[in-house]
Amino acid sequence: MDHFPIDPAFALHRGGKMEVSATVPVRDAEDLSLAYTPGVAKICTAIAEQPALVHDYTWKSKVVAVVTDGTAVLGLGDIGPEASLPVMEGKAILFKQFGGVDAVPIALACTDVDEIVETVVRLAPSFGGVNLEDISAPRCFEIERKLQERVDIPVFHDDQHGTAVVTLAALRNAARLTGRALGELRAVISGAGAAGVAIAKILTEAGIGDVAVTDRGGVVHAGREDLTSVKRELASYTNRAALTGSLEEALDGADVFIGVSGGTVSEAAVATMKEGSFIFAMANPTPEIHPQVAHKYAAVVATGRSDFPNQINNVLAFPGIFAGALQVRASRITEGMKLAAAEALAAVVADELSADNIILSPFDERVAPAVTAAVAAAARVEGVARR
Repeated sequence: MDHFPIDPAFALHRGGKMEVSATVPVRDAEDLSLAYTPGVAKICTAIAEQPALVHDYTWKSKVVAVVTDGTAVLGLGDIGPEASLPVMEGKAILFKQFGGVDAVPIALACTDVDEIVETVVRLAPSFGGVNLEDISAPRCFEIERKLQERVDIPVFHDDQHGTAVVTLAALRNAARLTGRALGELRAVISGAGAAGVAIAKILTEAGIGDVAVTDRGGVVHAGREDLTSVKRELASYTNRAALTGSLEEALDGADVFIGVSGGTVSEAAVATMKEGSFIFAMANPTPEIHPQVAHKYAAVVATGRSDFPNQINNVLAFPGIFAGALQVRASRITEGMKLAAAEALAAVVADELSADNIILSPFDERVAPAVTAAVAAAARVEGVARR
């Protein structure tokens, strides 16, 4: 029974958004004997003797597992593995559309960290990389760390690092547009979850002047007794100004606001930011600071929405990052590779900068090739490339 006969979203999703398509013909007995038995036995034997040949004679070198447990799906929260599948299918087709990378959605019916790690370790021989998706914090940090220790293919949690890469690229261009350097800027991040932690880390690696991260308890600082291990580590390399107050207090005199938490920031607090500030209010569907308010005070405004200029969209990063890593058969994705991706993404639009154009649309055909090339080159420099 069709409960939603006139809703275009349901019409589009009926039957799913993906299928498996053969890349070789199977038209007759000869084709069959080559694609399957007996011809396939030659390939299997060759790979058994030289395991690295798996990259040349299977799809391993161009396919990513998109893995979730359904605990932090978009803005929907913990909706479970079955309900997460439409999003995982969507992620897979974005990999293909924007990076030429095949991807397989894998929704796991478990939420235990070690069970997830063990499951993915056992699946890893089939894939060239693992994209962790929509797994709640702080478990996502531990899963990524433990999994990367166990497998020799890239493991990438896009909710963290994809967001961070695109945010850094946009911030670089906002600074260039206004004649400033990252080292001159003080940023405040609202949200100490997966995205907030990763953004703080990559901004620090990129040389930002200072960055403070806030959660429900205010600024994350070493003096707080309620911090998780992840937030204690975060406090060790952020907040050089030693702030201890609320988000609103931290914004006083700040150059940059980055929102990845939801909620609302008052206009009065926005008004205390430094003149010519940058506001990246990225919560969906409701930005922490509405662009109409942000534009009263900020030189550059970005959101996570496609109906406003300067959308901070992960799809600008993850297809090219994986395409570059797979191209050189990288064993992991390093901080240097992420920084290279951000710089490449920023550079694509460098000659076309304006307040409404600090980051390109993912449909710009220059994006994925630029990121892919930069990541592949950085992998070689970082010593993680095997090709």
